[in-house]
Amino acid sequence: MPLAQNPLSVEVELPREDVALITVDGYLDVDTATEFQAHLANQLHHGRRHFLLDLSSVPFMDSSGMNIILRVYQETRGDGGSVHVISPTPAVRRVLDLTGVSITVPISESLEEALARVDAGPAVPDEPGQEGV
Repeated sequence: MPLAQNPLSVEVELPREDVALITVDGYLDVDTATEFQAHLANQLHHGRRHFLLDLSSVPFMDSSGMNIILRVYQETRGDGGSVHVISPTPAVRRVLDLTGVSITVPISESLEEALARVDAGPAVPDEPGQEGV
């Protein structure tokens, strides 16, 4: 008997014209990453600059999912956009923390917090030698 597939469900909502809320349900791995990437690419194509990724229903994510998050981060960054992860499960949060992705891609506990971060704009790190100026 073959192993059961772990289907991925991806829902897209537009809380604002340039903001896509992507709610993911299921395993985000090598078998499902292409579907996730297609949804993100479609939103980029339609001019969305800010991506809010709700991963609260993702029990497992491998490097395939992580690489897609980093890729969309790179693509949006050049246009003044952003990527925010919302409420990752403990297992997904651990992957994001261990790989350093959570340093680059902000993690929020709610949609409201993520939208507030979008409104605040990008966090600009201090330039070397500019501390306390």
